[in-house]
Order: sequence, then C-alpha cells, then structure tokens
Amino acid sequence: MKAEKGIWFVLFVVSGFAILITTNCKKDDPKPVNPTNGKTTAIFNSSLDYGTVTDQDGNTYKTIVIGTQTWMAENLRTTRYRNGDSIPEVTDSIAWDGLKTGAYCNHNNYKSFQMIATYGRLYNWYAVSDSREIAPAGWHVPSNDEWSTLVSYLGGDSLAVMKLKETGGTHWTESNEASLNSCGFTALPGGARFGVYFIQLGYWGYWWSATEDVNEMTAWYRSMSIQPGETITPYIWFKEAGFSVRCVKD
Repeated sequence: MKAEKGIWFVLFVVSGFAILITTNCKKDDPKPVNPTNGKTTAIFNSSLDYGTVTDQDGNTYKTIVIGTQTWMAENLRTTRYRNGDSIPEVTDSIAWDGLKTGAYCNHNNYKSFQMIATYGRLYNWYAVSDSREIAPAGWHVPSNDEWSTLVSYLGGDSLAVMKLKETGGTHWTESNEASLNSCGFTALPGGARFGVYFIQLGYWGYWWSATEDVNEMTAWYRSMSIQPGETITPYIWFKEAGFSVRCVKD
C-alpha cells in the first residue's frame, strides 16, 4: 500500500514539473494581423517604386520619395500614440465638437475595413500635436513649411494638385482626368468632420499640418478638391475639426 502511494506521488510530482516547464516555456502569442492591411482600394502609380513603414498599431503603409522628402502614400489610420496609449475614438458629434484633447473617428463612423484602409481615419489637431506622437517612430506630421517644400518641388499650388491626386474617378467622385499622380502621393478625398457634421467624402481631402496658428485656436492645413482650377494653398481652421493625416520621414 505504501509502495502504491509512493508511485502515485512520484507521478504527481513529475506531471506537475512537466506542466511547469510547458507553462514557462510557452511562447508569447503572436500579435494579431491588423485587419485593415491589404484592404485599400487606392490606385497607386505602378511605374514608381514604393517603400513601406509600419505604425504602432501594426498598419503597414506605402511610402514614396518625392524630391528630398519621403512621404506616406496613404492616410494615417492608427488608433494609438507611439508610446502605446490609445487615442480615443469619439463617435458622438456633440462630444467631438467640445473636445480639447486628442481623438479620432472614421468618416460617418463607418466600420468597413476597406473604407478605413483606403481613406484612413480623421483626427483632430489635438491628436496631431500630442507629445506622445501620432506618427510612427522615425516619422512626424509635416509642418506647414514641409508641405510648402513638397508643393514647391512639384511646381506650385496649381500644378502640384495634378501630380498629387489619385488618377481616375474611382474615389474622386467627379471627372479627374487631369490628375496624374505622377509623384506617387495618391491623395484621396477622405472628407472631413466639421463641428457636428461629416462632409465631402469623395469630393475633398483635408490634411493637417503640425503648425499652430498665432491665435492658438486654429492650425494650418492643406486641401484638394474636385473643383476646376483648384490649388493646394495653405489655410487655417479650428483645431476641433477632423482631418486626414499624412506623415513625412524624419
């Protein structure tokens, strides 16, 4: 009887030791693949060589060298700052309009992975300027001067638009034949959130700069539209607005 108990005790100890080893040696679970990767319907310039960059959420973006700068060729879609902190998603329009801290939303609060991958997300300027950094490591949100460098390299406000916008009418709602996307930037009309309204998806694209205006209530941005004779002239708007974000390499 004692011998039988001894055998069970040995088996119990050995089994426990094996479980302990298995538990301690278990590999960390792999990070989930971001569901928006590979879902974009944007039409890139197939004659150009694109690079890639991955953000803190695991989103991978095409990048393109334009003159002395390297830009993302897609709109930002991260939901976290560089240090891992979450950027709040705010869907309620009244709450959004009263924010003085960083937040993001999707146009019309859509949930489609394809829409998010194609157009990116909309951010208020408080998220853009947050010290925790919205851009991937080694990248930053461009200043107004860096936008000017891009536009100048492409020939000025009017000529630059034709070279920056995605070709065709797949995403730009109306005729877009003049657009060449010759530089590979692939600008899309992601619309905006102004106050309590989502507007102009398919008609306009708006992109924040990192440059605050002197009155501290507004910041500089760039926009492109379907309008004839359009330019990419810098303007200012209230920081509560939700605009797209492109990043440029440090």
